Amino acid sequence: MIKSFFTFLIVLFILSGCKSLQKTQQKNDSKEAQTKVDSTKIKKDTVQIVLKDTIQTQEEVTLKIHPKQPDTISVIGVGDIMIGTNFPNDGYLPPDSGKYMLSSVAHVLRDADLTFGNQEGVILNEGGEAKSCSDPSLCYIFRSPEHLAQHYVEAGIDLMSLANNHAGDFGDTGRKNTMRVLDSLGIHHAGQLARPFTIFEHERIKYGFVAFSPNNGTQSINDLEAALGLIQHLDTLTDIIIVSFHGGAEGKKYQHVTREREFFYGENRGNVYEFSHEMIDAGADIIFGHGPHVARAIEVYKNRFIAYSLGNFATYGRFNLRGENGLAPIAKVWIREDGSFIKGKIISAVQKGAGVPEIDVNHGAAQKIKELTESDFPESKILIDPEGNIRYIQDQF
Repeated sequence: MIKSFFTFLIVLFILSGCKSLQKTQQKNDSKEAQTKVDSTKIKKDTVQIVLKDTIQTQEEVTLKIHPKQPDTISVIGVGDIMIGTNFPNDGYLPPDSGKYMLSSVAHVLRDADLTFGNQEGVILNEGGEAKSCSDPSLCYIFRSPEHLAQHYVEAGIDLMSLANNHAGDFGDTGRKNTMRVLDSLGIHHAGQLARPFTIFEHERIKYGFVAFSPNNGTQSINDLEAALGLIQHLDTLTDIIIVSFHGGAEGKKYQHVTREREFFYGENRGNVYEFSHEMIDAGADIIFGHGPHVARAIEVYKNRFIAYSLGNFATYGRFNLRGENGLAPIAKVWIREDGSFIKGKIISAVQKGAGVPEIDVNHGAAQKIKELTESDFPESKILIDPEGNIRYIQDQF
């Protein structure tokens, strides 16, 4: 009995010691774990503060492993713009300071990353060296007062060509003031010999814009070597190159792209087909043509968009706008960041009254360009539907 009692005491003592040892070990383990947590927290906080740049670099590395899809860029082009002239008198200015001139189409023009138009004539309140003309009433030279140019900004116009046959209507005074006014409004421009091209950045994309015409004081469409040099230069500095040209014969009889050199009133108006292809071969991405005062065909060459003439767009008071002369196509193009064509749309507008553009629900401009494209470029890989949507016949990529 005594032996059994002592055996019980020994077992009880051993169990008590084990329990105490277990509590001590648990306490030590808990302290060690808390120390590790605190240490980790301090270390993590330190890493976040000290290695903030490293964290950003890791994000950049992740982007390289899973690169961001390139953005789609939308660009709009329209043709000739002259929204009122005070020469030969104020009777050729729109009423109400021209406030309504672009209001009906402004929502369309603003709906793109960039919007282009051709400034026909000069921006100048008065004076300048007017072109010689025996009968001012029959002399078609244009001087738009400065206040009208504000409507360009309100309508969302970002780029303007100053290379055309009316850029020198009022001599150097007109040329310089036009550039000054557009600069003051933040509208990029090109085409004068004083500024044949411009480079600018928009939404992290660097653009080059260059404009040509066959006229004195502008970058010549007929000097192909110089033109190629400009495109090649811009190609080394920019992501997207937009080209404008004022070329080709004028009027309804000259709606077709002949693929030959065109002359009008004895003036060499260029071979716009050859010129456009050469520009794209050299690195251009979008080409907007104008000059004939009527719409012409479009083409996609080497996955790059060409509009051979966008005709008249907003030409107030002094232009023949009867029939097809009054069509005012708006070409909207979607491209990739490398400049390649994705899709497009001819949004139809028509000039009403003395020359106010309005959206045409009958799609007249789109149907005309569709007809001309099918006639002039039967080998084309694009289709234009009756509402003006432009797409490849089959996916090119």
